Amino acid sequence: MADRDDSTQRDYSAQRNYSAQRDDSTQRDDSTQNDDSTEQDDRPKKGDSAKRGDSTGGRSVGYAGPPGEPFLRTRFAVPARPATFVRRPRLTAHLGQALDTPLTMVNGAAGAGKTLLVADWAAGLGQPVAWLTNETGDQRPGVFWAHVLQALRSAGTPLPAGIGGAGHVGMVGHRLLGRLADELNGLGRPALLVLDEFDRLSDPETAEQLEFVLHHAGQGLRLILVTRTEPLLPLHRYRAAGAMTEIRNDELAFTPEEAADLLARHGLLLPAQAARALVERTRGWAAGLQLSALAARQDADPETYLKEFEAGHSVIADFLLAEVLNRQPPETENLLLCVSVLDRFCPELAESLTGRPGAGPRLAELCRQNAFVEYLGHSWYRLHPLFGEILRVHMRVRSPEREPELHRRAACWLRTHGAVPEALAHGAAAADWEFTAGAVVDDLAIGRLLTGPPRADDLTELFDGMGTEAAGAAVDLVRAARELSGRDLDRGLTHLGRVEEDPVTGGSAAASRLSRVLLESLAARLTGAPGRAERAMATAGRLRREVPAHDLARHPELTALLLTHLGSARLWAGHFEAARAALTEVTGLPADAATELPREDALGHLALLDYLDGRLDRAESQALAATAATRNCGGHPFPGAGLGQLVLAAVAVDRDELEQARVLLDEAAESGPGGGVPDPVTEGCRALTTARLLTALGDPEAAADAADPAVPALVAAPWVRAGAALAASAARLAEGRPEAAAAVLDDIPGPVGSLGAAELAWARLAAGRREEAVRTAGRLCAEGVAGPGTTVRATLVCARAAAESGDADTARRLLAKALLEGRRNRLRRPFLDAGPRIRRLLDTPQLHSLAAGWLYRDGDGADPVTEASPLLVEELSGREREVLSRLAQLMSTQEIAADLYVSVNTVKTHLKSVYRKLGVGRRGDAVRRARERGLL
Repeated sequence: MADRDDSTQRDYSAQRNYSAQRDDSTQRDDSTQNDDSTEQDDRPKKGDSAKRGDSTGGRSVGYAGPPGEPFLRTRFAVPARPATFVRRPRLTAHLGQALDTPLTMVNGAAGAGKTLLVADWAAGLGQPVAWLTNETGDQRPGVFWAHVLQALRSAGTPLPAGIGGAGHVGMVGHRLLGRLADELNGLGRPALLVLDEFDRLSDPETAEQLEFVLHHAGQGLRLILVTRTEPLLPLHRYRAAGAMTEIRNDELAFTPEEAADLLARHGLLLPAQAARALVERTRGWAAGLQLSALAARQDADPETYLKEFEAGHSVIADFLLAEVLNRQPPETENLLLCVSVLDRFCPELAESLTGRPGAGPRLAELCRQNAFVEYLGHSWYRLHPLFGEILRVHMRVRSPEREPELHRRAACWLRTHGAVPEALAHGAAAADWEFTAGAVVDDLAIGRLLTGPPRADDLTELFDGMGTEAAGAAVDLVRAARELSGRDLDRGLTHLGRVEEDPVTGGSAAASRLSRVLLESLAARLTGAPGRAERAMATAGRLRREVPAHDLARHPELTALLLTHLGSARLWAGHFEAARAALTEVTGLPADAATELPREDALGHLALLDYLDGRLDRAESQALAATAATRNCGGHPFPGAGLGQLVLAAVAVDRDELEQARVLLDEAAESGPGGGVPDPVTEGCRALTTARLLTALGDPEAAADAADPAVPALVAAPWVRAGAALAASAARLAEGRPEAAAAVLDDIPGPVGSLGAAELAWARLAAGRREEAVRTAGRLCAEGVAGPGTTVRATLVCARAAAESGDADTARRLLAKALLEGRRNRLRRPFLDAGPRIRRLLDTPQLHSLAAGWLYRDGDGADPVTEASPLLVEELSGREREVLSRLAQLMSTQEIAADLYVSVNTVKTHLKSVYRKLGVGRRGDAVRRARERGLL
């Protein structure tokens, strides 16, 4: 589909050889002419008609051109379209405007499909078109105008015999041009003249003459220029007057649909996605598509070839090297090779790579020539991706040692001018690790190594090629960050220990120390050392005053990570309010791509704090926000990954939605960080939730085993120890050992949170310590600051104590209060664990109505149920309805995933949302509730 003019093979190579000989001879002839002559006698000579053919406009092409030169028929013929040619109606329709404007320009790169587009349009007009394919040898005015006149005559344009060719190849008389313009102006129907390969005509005098004829021909001439460059004509005048039709490079690019048609004409029936990918890689370049299709036909797996072919070792490389690179002068060729290592470049950056001035005019000229250099605006350029790939391969073959040095120069220039992410990429490409690591540290970008992909300036893979030979404080900081990010605590601390304090004052030293403090705060979090985290934060506060404010503003993730690690360490130590203060500050920072993961981490911790305070609804809301952030930022594992799902699972246990809790625990395990040292807070929450689920399932021994997270922490978490003690106490009670159960509870340090205190009060009551339990529960209810998860349990402790002491009225009053608060939060588990005495009180008519519909099945007060309020608080989405309909068909989660072409995790997420919206905890209940609501 490439232009005939852009192919590497020429049908008229013989003419080129002849022209070279002709140039030598005519140069000698010209020396005998009078240089002062301004006009030649253009009257027809005797015998001219016989030499030039029929001057009245017949279609036969004569052979006698300018003195001593023949006319070649191929130059006046409209090119034939190949069998694989793709007709593009959108372009031919645009080209149809050429009939209404004096000037039309089809301007595109080599191989853009210009010539065949115009040839196809001309063939479909149903009227003669004068066609002339220009050659480099046509620079002399006399040669050019002799061919133009012959093209017009060959198309049947009526020209009088008096308008002959130029008598001198080096000049054309003004009289000839005037008569030609006047004759054209008098035509009844405008002549259509196509000048193909017009970029070969670079003589300003000839261009000026052409504009003179076009202007004075009036409505008698429609000129169509097919060119790679902007012609030397006053285009601005025609544009301003609306007298010009333009089709440029971007419009010539193939669409995915047109590319699929082209591939099909080559026998390649590929998926639409494959065609789109090829168009994206080639930018719709016609020759690239054509040559790729030809090569793919020879491959056993065409689709894979088109996806993975190496442009630098393909026929495309041969084309671009011959048609673009080799046509440039040496300095421009060197410029192109140098900038091929860059994604984008400006003249100053290009000059730093070449070591020579003058890149600006050369880049502008390359852009004007459509030489696969694209202008991005504001003096920035880029290479066509295929061209850049080919140039890099070409340079590696010619000068393999040159590329690293170019990357190094680019890195230095970009860092000096503030483009740090690009500088880092080039520093890594040059394998200059000391420079690259130093740039990361000096720019305060060390936090980007901890936030993970996906990021626009992602650093996580930048240092994969760094070998053990690289050395320096900055290199060790980067290594420590990478190891700690992967939770390899031992190796991370080893590298961190090698970093010596820089005695030099100034911004660079402060940045290095601040980077080290950030890593120390992460290490403190992973080792459960809140004191170390506090010291790191205090040091960071001092260092932040020593670094430029604009550097801190460009890296909000540094502050977010420091606060998140501090908040996590405080939470682990049981300092809940201080932890909430630090974590809330993180969520209040401006949203930024680099702070997504710290914000999610903070939301998960805030959800856990709300849960430990008994605020189930708020905990659920924060946890859902955390899991939504996980999906939005690609689910990259980090220390607190999965904490949101764990909190949701804990809430599901309290609502007795046990199957949903099991699913959420599985999801948390899948989204967790995997290997390495676990995050203490996350593992503590996992142990707590797993133990509560196993207790609800009636397996207290397994719950006691699961309650201890066995996290290697320097400081024990009191709330985790409390959870382990509660599980162990329940196991001993199940064994009939109340004294042993009570003894376990004596070894719990504080603080444990209000929810933990309420559960301890319940455990002490069950172990026979009624007064102590009632005192604790009464204090929790009186404070009025705890959430319903706490107050419902504390109220039930008081109600059971009253019932055991024989005060049934007080017990029923307290139960009514607990039922009202529990119903609003769908809090069932405390009532189910309350024991037979409370069950009997709930069966009384006064309390049954408060329990009906959410704690009991309607009409049956004997059996507590594991279902939520019957209200549908939120409509199901279309995808959720699809999942629900397949549940009704008794399909498994895996079967639903396969049927809907989604992942199993996606199905589980939809199931969780369906359960929540329907207020149920099991599949069967979801189907039943959906049928009651008319959803199935």
